Amino acid sequence: MKMPLPMRPDLVVSSLLLLLAGATTSAPAQSAPPFSFEFRAGAKVVQGTDTLRNAWAGGLNSPQFSHLDLNQDRQPDLVAFDRMTNRVVPFLSVATAAGRAWQFAPEYAALFPEDLRGWLLLRDYDCDGRPDLFTADASGSNIRVFRHEPDAQGRPAFRLITSLLSYQDARGFPVNIAVGGTNLPAIEDLDGDGRLDVLAYDFSSTAPGIYYYRNTVTTGSCGGLEFAEASSYWGGLASSQLCNVFDFAFSAQPAPGPLRPQHQGGFSLGLFDVDGDGTPDLLTGRDYCPELAVLRNSGTARDARFTRAQLNSVEPFRSQPALLPNYPAAFPVDVTFDGVPDVLVSSFLATNEDTIDTRQSVLLYRNAGTAAAPRLVREQNDFLQRDMLDVGELAAPTFGDLDGDGLVDMLVGGVSRRSGFYRAGLSYYRNVGTATQPVFQLMTDDYLGLSRQKLGFLRPVLTDLNEDGRLDLVYSAFRLGTTRNALTYVPNTAAAGQPAVFNLSAAGTLANLPTLRFALPAFADVDGDGHPDLLLGVTGDPAGPLHYYRNSGTGAVAQRFTLQQADFGQLRTGSGGRPTYLSPVVADFDGDGRPDLLTADADGDIRFFTDLRAQTGAFLGRTDVFYNPLTRQNEAGRWGLGNLVRYAPAAADVNADGVPELFLGLESGGISSFVGRNRVVTATQPGASALVLRLYPNPATTRVTVEAPRPVRLTLLDLTGRLVHAETAAARTHELRLAGLSAGVYLLRCRALTGEITVQRLVVGR
Repeated sequence: MKMPLPMRPDLVVSSLLLLLAGATTSAPAQSAPPFSFEFRAGAKVVQGTDTLRNAWAGGLNSPQFSHLDLNQDRQPDLVAFDRMTNRVVPFLSVATAAGRAWQFAPEYAALFPEDLRGWLLLRDYDCDGRPDLFTADASGSNIRVFRHEPDAQGRPAFRLITSLLSYQDARGFPVNIAVGGTNLPAIEDLDGDGRLDVLAYDFSSTAPGIYYYRNTVTTGSCGGLEFAEASSYWGGLASSQLCNVFDFAFSAQPAPGPLRPQHQGGFSLGLFDVDGDGTPDLLTGRDYCPELAVLRNSGTARDARFTRAQLNSVEPFRSQPALLPNYPAAFPVDVTFDGVPDVLVSSFLATNEDTIDTRQSVLLYRNAGTAAAPRLVREQNDFLQRDMLDVGELAAPTFGDLDGDGLVDMLVGGVSRRSGFYRAGLSYYRNVGTATQPVFQLMTDDYLGLSRQKLGFLRPVLTDLNEDGRLDLVYSAFRLGTTRNALTYVPNTAAAGQPAVFNLSAAGTLANLPTLRFALPAFADVDGDGHPDLLLGVTGDPAGPLHYYRNSGTGAVAQRFTLQQADFGQLRTGSGGRPTYLSPVVADFDGDGRPDLLTADADGDIRFFTDLRAQTGAFLGRTDVFYNPLTRQNEAGRWGLGNLVRYAPAAADVNADGVPELFLGLESGGISSFVGRNRVVTATQPGASALVLRLYPNPATTRVTVEAPRPVRLTLLDLTGRLVHAETAAARTHELRLAGLSAGVYLLRCRALTGEITVQRLVVGR
């Protein structure tokens, strides 16, 4: 029998260097695929006693819900569409030890049209068993229809059938079915003839009724989208000027009443047989009103009849009304995996307007009965949201060791409803896991009590600003009621290696910066002189969307930053305009040993600029930087779209593999996390870190000195990866005693406070 040959020591060293630095040997440059990011859960997240199943799904603010079999397993999956961010958020129905559960699957978002806005309903109009897609057009008022036509792999794909759904008037002329830019229509088979009909409020009236557009296709029972106006006051119902008050048996001349406040004028429509009599009942809400009105239909499906006595007369809505602070909408979908439809109620707001706690804006009424005899039971007010890391809105993460235990912790800025008011605050997630298996546990959602400052926005950054070896806190914020934005600097006064101490009374502001709202900072050594410079994304400054401030490294911290370029990189959108809410982050993402720049803006564009220091003039970047394992292609980001979508990217090596992960804070209050693919690290360039170390003597016998350009923590391992010297406190210069170590080759692992890691070989002789 042949015995295995012993591995050569030099090959062992190379293998371990690659492993410890998170490196992979690249293929020749001409055939290597480009660098990209891939979604992956960056760490477990624990809140209270719950480990969040979909921690990095990114949050939900005002979602709509529909069913679609995304992965062809004949199980109905769930598609959420968040109106505030115009984002498709897919969830697969997956088997677990306890039954089934919803699993966030962002790769399926790429299967949907890119320009979805306002609302999305999946309904099968051609009876082929595949839901088609109905959505608003660019104006928000008209209805577009995409037919579901699977691609060659059987995956869902959608082809535009019409950009303007219309009906024939009495003269036979086509007229667009306009639903209004702030309304949600109902698209259902109303009369039971197998064809989809449309219900929509008359958005132009002060006492709007509900238009019923009946599908009049006669060539077969399915396949067409031809409509006629069957009623302008379906069910004899019109909305009054008051919340949850209606005019019944409407005669086109409603009684005068108090005027309704002038605002959006939006209405939502949903249909569900709440009483089990075989006819669809009406579930309707409106903006600036908290209660979903449930009206029992005492007529037929086609000729509905509503009366005042039937308003909220059916349980559970009589004793447990569907209440949200603003604009509820209902979506009948089976979310409890029992084959019968439940009812979800969520807000249909396009902007929050400080009325909704967006961490608890989805009510679940579980159907404990059957489809024919429903029995709804209210169970949750945070469906899916309870399984996500969600700080409300404007999530902004930053990372660093806050408790002095050598593990990377997380701070998240966000805006949420606190004691009836909207305030920005910091959530502190302590890493209670290990260096390689991080677990972020929520310790407080009001770190440092910053919510008492009455801030309307908060973007934190942990960085060693005064270069004393300890992470300081810098945050961008503005006070509610003002337009002035400041970058506040809070020095860390703790001793080295001890938990951070931030005293807000000692805070100061950085000088010479613009005071525009939503200034978005990132600190990085742009010019390579060893000092952290400032890149500042600004909106509304005609000088440019990204400012570069050089750090002189001398004098008072507040005075060290001087504007070098007001239009750094000459960054522009695809149409040539200046990006708004541009947010930068700098890290060596691709592993070539040089810092890269990543930016995100309100157009939904996330751009990657490799080798920041080599870029000149108008920077050259890529948007196809997200790898989709479903299509096996690099694609542009699909994480939100709209004028108020504000991202907060951050970089940190949270799992000690020598590779910075990307964390993307989202407008919807959550965070998505990504790992890098196809880094250009080779075995002769371990870790490709920006950290340059000096070891002497090497070989060593009794002690070795290690010098670094900035504070690092050291760990010593043998060639099997076994720890032989515990991690040290952070310092620029270390002296390690080697007494008791056997002669041989060891691996010295150095980690900076900001997460960069490098590994070097140390030879110990005797």
